[in-house]
Amino acid sequence: MSESLQLADHATRDDLRIFLERLLRAGEPEVRITTRGARLAVFGCTQAPRGITDPVPVVLVMRAFALAEAPVEPVDETVQARALLDRIARLGIIGLSLDVPDVTMMSAWAGVLPPTHGWKSAGVIDAPSLGAVAEQGIARVADALPESPGEAVVQKVRAEVWGAEIAPGIPAAAAFAAETAGFLRDEEHAIVTRSLTWTRLSTGRGDVLVRSILG
Repeated sequence: MSESLQLADHATRDDLRIFLERLLRAGEPEVRITTRGARLAVFGCTQAPRGITDPVPVVLVMRAFALAEAPVEPVDETVQARALLDRIARLGIIGLSLDVPDVTMMSAWAGVLPPTHGWKSAGVIDAPSLGAVAEQGIARVADALPESPGEAVVQKVRAEVWGAEIAPGIPAAAAFAAETAGFLRDEEHAIVTRSLTWTRLSTGRGDVLVRSILG
């Protein structure tokens, strides 16, 4: 029998649905969900290496959602984002009891999550500037791609555009992740913190996490 998560309220349920829909448009098809007490953390991936020789870093987005109560047993699973959306749709107008999908997924990016402690302050970045970087990058990718490009061409162009550093250790891919996940709306700045192998950009709406290639 699958675990059920009691979402705090309907606004939380709607926020979760919108976040998952955004991830399906811009990221990998799976998400890793973890609980810590009465909080549900949902991790998605907007960029990951396609192989051991691919130099691009892993870029994750994470958003926390309130639960009405802590589950009986902590949840830590990697599942299809679409499967979660299907279960949200089945809740109807008033339902808040979200069943965790029975089918779990294997995904390289989900194997290592950032730490919960040990982060050090590294300044702030202007949020509107991040949005501008994302918009410019999307336009550059669209302009650079020929008609009916192959997968190799698409990956090469994306790596060139999103791999450019906009600050030390922060690729343009982080700006893309923040924008497409909805983390920049009405925000003035993103707080930057670092751990040994991760860089985190945080706004009031969520976190973008970049894992260094050596991490």
